Amino acid sequence: MIIYINMGHRKTIFFCLKLSSFFVIAFLVFFICQKEKSFFSEKNIFSESQYLFSQSGIATDGFDLNIIGGAFLEHSAAPFLIEGKSLSSLSGFSDKREIGEYVVQEGDNLGLVAQRFGISVETILWANNLSKKSTLKIDQKLIILPVSGILHTVRKGDSLGQIAQIYKSNISQIVAFNGLSNEDDIFIGDMLVIPDGKMPSVLPSIPQIPLADSYFIYPCEGTITQGLHGYNRNAVDIANNCGEPVVSVANGTVLRASYIATGGRRVTILHSNGVVTYYGHLSSIAVVPGQEVASGAIIGRVGNSGRTLGVTGCHVHFEVIGAQNFLGNYLLGSKLRWNNK
Repeated sequence: MIIYINMGHRKTIFFCLKLSSFFVIAFLVFFICQKEKSFFSEKNIFSESQYLFSQSGIATDGFDLNIIGGAFLEHSAAPFLIEGKSLSSLSGFSDKREIGEYVVQEGDNLGLVAQRFGISVETILWANNLSKKSTLKIDQKLIILPVSGILHTVRKGDSLGQIAQIYKSNISQIVAFNGLSNEDDIFIGDMLVIPDGKMPSVLPSIPQIPLADSYFIYPCEGTITQGLHGYNRNAVDIANNCGEPVVSVANGTVLRASYIATGGRRVTILHSNGVVTYYGHLSSIAVVPGQEVASGAIIGRVGNSGRTLGVTGCHVHFEVIGAQNFLGNYLLGSKLRWNNK
């Protein structure tokens, strides 16, 4: 049987086929868009419950701002990154640039500890003011550098060129390893890792400015729970409830106000005599770099941020750089109280 289709019918059939194709394509586009919308709504990478925030609804208390040319301020971290976390730490991998601490266990010796962390024995000795004749004690805390080398605290008058020359290193390596913007991006009180640095036979003398005990006020109220310690052996820990105020111990200018892995939220303040005070493990920061602060001005709150060992609790790591720590002679358990209470 032969079927003949006239031209009118052919046009009708062709129109129907085109219309059907249009609806099929429209349905496919709608289906794909719905799948894409569902995917992105479920995978919101900036959700507070995911990687960028440690607690829901919390934003950073202070940003790391660098003084540029002595006049301008510049952000050195995105404001929405809580606790200064890096992408490497979010993925579970360390960038191998953080200063750590280790508690000596039974059976440990300098060689075993050095091997465990992949650094030289000399690096452990230098960072902890030990000698080759030193013996380790159980529960002794050791400062551990991320690489073999030297830990240097920047002092008044230091330049990166001088530091590199003293420890037989080079400026570019120090800048790169410590994440500095340039060779001028250092402040008194900064702790620099000098990769592959060598301890000189004679270190330059470090002048200590004599200060009356009454020059500083207490940085916070609380109880002294640890005497002189730290790399410079000039820091004390003052324990109190988290959230209690921490103040500047004298008039000065804020140098650093940011988060670092070891010290947590920390503030450093330069005083008129060249002495710098350091306040670590804060729960929040109330100042920014370049800000002038008066004695007794609140700069932050007591906390337990950063890397602390054991059940340390809420406290302030208070250090003096360039002078003796006036709290160094206080006995453990001493209570610090401001006179106006």
